[in-house]
Amino acid sequence: MNQRPKIGMILFYVILGVFLLVALIGLYPTETTVEVPYSKFVDDKADIIDIVIHDDGKIVYTTGYDPRRAIETRISPQTLASESFQQEVEGFVSRGVVVRFEKDADSSLWINILGTLIPLGIIIFIWLFAMRALSGRNSQAFTFTRSPAKKYIHMDKKITFKDVAGVDEAIQELGDVVAFLKDPTTFAETGARMPRGLILVGPPGTGKTLLARAAAGEADVPFLYISGSDFVELFVGVGASRVRDLFNQAKSSAPSIVFIDEIDAVGRHRGAGLGGGHDEREQTLNQILVEMDGFDNKTNVIVIAATNRPDILDHALLRPGRFDKKITVDPPDVKGRSEILKIHMRGKPIDPEVDINLLARRTTGFVGADLENLVNEAALLSARARKKLISMIELEEAIDRVMAGPARKSRVMNPKEKKIVAYHEVGHAAVGLSLKEAYPVHKVTIVPRGHSALGFTESLPLEDKYLVSRNELFDNLAQILGGRAAEEIVFSDITTGATNDLERASSLARSMICQYGMSESLGPVSWGREEGEVFLGREITRRRNFSEQIASEIDNEVKKTVYEAYDKAKSVISSLRPALDKAVDYLLERETITGKELAEILDLVEEGNYYRDDLDEQNNEKEKKKPVMDSGKEEKEEPDETR
Repeated sequence: MNQRPKIGMILFYVILGVFLLVALIGLYPTETTVEVPYSKFVDDKADIIDIVIHDDGKIVYTTGYDPRRAIETRISPQTLASESFQQEVEGFVSRGVVVRFEKDADSSLWINILGTLIPLGIIIFIWLFAMRALSGRNSQAFTFTRSPAKKYIHMDKKITFKDVAGVDEAIQELGDVVAFLKDPTTFAETGARMPRGLILVGPPGTGKTLLARAAAGEADVPFLYISGSDFVELFVGVGASRVRDLFNQAKSSAPSIVFIDEIDAVGRHRGAGLGGGHDEREQTLNQILVEMDGFDNKTNVIVIAATNRPDILDHALLRPGRFDKKITVDPPDVKGRSEILKIHMRGKPIDPEVDINLLARRTTGFVGADLENLVNEAALLSARARKKLISMIELEEAIDRVMAGPARKSRVMNPKEKKIVAYHEVGHAAVGLSLKEAYPVHKVTIVPRGHSALGFTESLPLEDKYLVSRNELFDNLAQILGGRAAEEIVFSDITTGATNDLERASSLARSMICQYGMSESLGPVSWGREEGEVFLGREITRRRNFSEQIASEIDNEVKKTVYEAYDKAKSVISSLRPALDKAVDYLLERETITGKELAEILDLVEEGNYYRDDLDEQNNEKEKKKPVMDSGKEEKEEPDETR
């Protein structure tokens, strides 16, 4: 935006204000005379050297003892015209005193009028200038009751469903909304009623806002965007007024889509706030409910809301007739991540050798926002290295940065600590390679990253999983404890490096006992129930529904499970002890090695559980690097952090 015209206008107003101020001062000249009574004039007769007589009775004179000071006195016009005063004037003239007569113009009335109007005009001018500045486009000083929703009509960069991936089911559901907005008569002929509101539920970053904008782009209708927090202001009643204005705008622009992001900011359970029924958020929610009830079948306005906390929404908001369709937007599976990566790689110089399927497998648990950040991070790394193409090296480094933080090459460890970290990470990987049910090992590194990770072992699932067996959980538990087991066997001592491992192992073992019913002694019983406390936004807690005796048995079972997994890890490390030193030396030399390289050193190539790029060996050479898998939801394996 060009600021010069704006600065020029301000300068013009400043100069004009100074000019008016000078003119005003000119109307009121500074008084340099001293006013005295007429008796003082009589006393000074002998010393007077100059007299100015005005026709209104004002006499201004100067004396010989202080000629630079003018003295003023007044007499009545009748006395001025009297014979006695005329004789006194003749006496002054005879003594050589300079006497002048001046006739005043009749301007006192105009001076009084101008003296009143000019200050008033300046005040009005300043007030109008301030009001004009406050009522500009970027100010809401006097429009706080209007909705601050952003309205998009015929956007330059239209977003459609082609720009969205990994959420095929949600796109299919929103396709009905698009068809309705394009041609409502098709649904009216069959007697179908489109939902008045849809609510998108999913974790942050899964693309809920993008889906709503894509629906508006597909239907080519106005899109009104507002956040739930935009409704609530300091003044009571502003939220309800903004809701009314928002829906009036939507109806005047129909067919249109209204998108309310983070609706849980105003849609929480009523009666849970400190203000009771008079809470501003509750009044705003009540107005939203009233407005949505006011829609008739001819009102082609669809309201879409988004939240990642559906558990705290008021039930009246979700009943049929309001937000009566809930669309779940889950994190993408491996196929969805692959498609999302392709979208974010559009228009970027990507190396043809980049294996998108491998990147999709390595990013288990990533949502669309994470993947966009990953590609951008890789582009930054490529630009920093002055490369023309974004290669697999930058993309894998970007994944490591997102998962564990940037490499801390400035952190220098002494040789002993570095060796302990190497044995710790090789211990994790060795157990993972030996146990068939554990996740395959992708790579091992001892490069410090982030705040506390001195190294990590990355394991990747071969396919998306809906269910996880007890054997898989137990083998992964043993892999988590493999680092501590290696420290104990090799050095006959333990360090603080397994702090994070112990936390993860204890949490996983307790879940196996209390949630999954995988304890033989306690049986298939879920111990502890989840209850949602909405008051003041309290998070979901887990309450005990068992006695102290059962609590003691749970603790014993958790301890027993962890000990069994730890013994299994120690057994694997002991069996591979001769080759472990060779693997550590290789890791200390290279700092980062793949699971396949480690399997070759440990002589576990044939039966080793490491990540293979050529899983589908029956396909042709071009398709060798494409792993075959089922789509679905998978469990994220967090990288181990050695502290």
